[in-house]
Amino acid sequence: MGASGEFKSGLLAAIPNLRAFAVSLTHNTDRADDLVQETLMKAWDKQASFQPGTNLKAWLFTILRNEFYSQMRKHGREVQDSDGVMTARLAVHPSQQGKLDFDDFRAALKQLPEDQREAIILIGASGFSYEEAAEICGCAVGTIKSRVSRARARLQEMLGVSGEADFGPDSVATQVLSANH
Repeated sequence: MGASGEFKSGLLAAIPNLRAFAVSLTHNTDRADDLVQETLMKAWDKQASFQPGTNLKAWLFTILRNEFYSQMRKHGREVQDSDGVMTARLAVHPSQQGKLDFDDFRAALKQLPEDQREAIILIGASGFSYEEAAEICGCAVGTIKSRVSRARARLQEMLGVSGEADFGPDSVATQVLSANH
């Protein structure tokens, strides 16, 4: 029996363990069987990349696990709407106002002192912690917190924002959109 025969017998021997692992991931025997089948097909197609003498079972489990997570990501982006109910309920706020608001924000951001602009971008837009931002700027954490606080206050003042109610759609758009639901 050649290398292909050994590979085939290794695949067949691994099926029960692959299926058990697939069931533990999917919690559904039909999906598990489909996942094992997809794993075996991929393994067969990629058998040239398998290194004889290494752990075939571990290689197969890796393929199965990667396939499972790929399917989960794909399903996470898909929406089942065969009867069209969700599509009929879709309504979005017009984007023009958001674009104008963003342009206003960018103009106000440019007017901030450089140290405040840098601090608020590091914390608010880039997602750094205060400690990380302080290290990047070479200053104390308290200094960063102060700069961010002053930048937020100044932006609120320049943009005329007093609270959360100033964000999002206006009352007319909200009524129109809620009437569609």
